[in-house]
Amino acid sequence: QVQLVESGGGLVQAGGSLRLSCAASGRTFSNYGMGWFRQAPGKEREFVAAINWNTGSTYHADSVKGRFTISRANAKNTMYLLMNNLKPEDTAVYYCAAAGTPPRPTMISGRSYDYWGQGTQVTVSS
Repeated sequence: QVQLVESGGGLVQAGGSLRLSCAASGRTFSNYGMGWFRQAPGKEREFVAAINWNTGSTYHADSVKGRFTISRANAKNTMYLLMNNLKPEDTAVYYCAAAGTPPRPTMISGRSYDYWGQGTQVTVSS
C-alpha cells in the first residue's frame, strides 16, 4: 500500500504564502510523476501543477502560473507546492497524487494518477 500525506495547509491572508508538502510512504513503487489538484466547495476538482519524476519537467495551470511553483526531493519521494501571492479564489482542499504507471492521457488529468492523499485545506481570506 502506498500512502500520500499532505501537510502545510492553513489560513492565510490574501497576498500571503504557504508551502504544501506531500510525502509518499509505504511499499516501493515506480514513481512516474506527482501532481497537485484542488477542489473548492461546489466545484469540480481541478488540476494545479504536476512534475514528471523522471525528467523533472513541470506543468502549472494557467490560473497559478507565476504564483505557484512545484518542486520535488527525489530521494525522499516528496513533492512541494510553494504558493505565493495567494488569492481568495485559491481557497480549496488541495490533494496530492502519484502516478505508479506511465501517466495517461496526460499529467494534467486526474485519471493519470494511481494514488491520492487525503487532502489539506487552504483558506485565503480577503
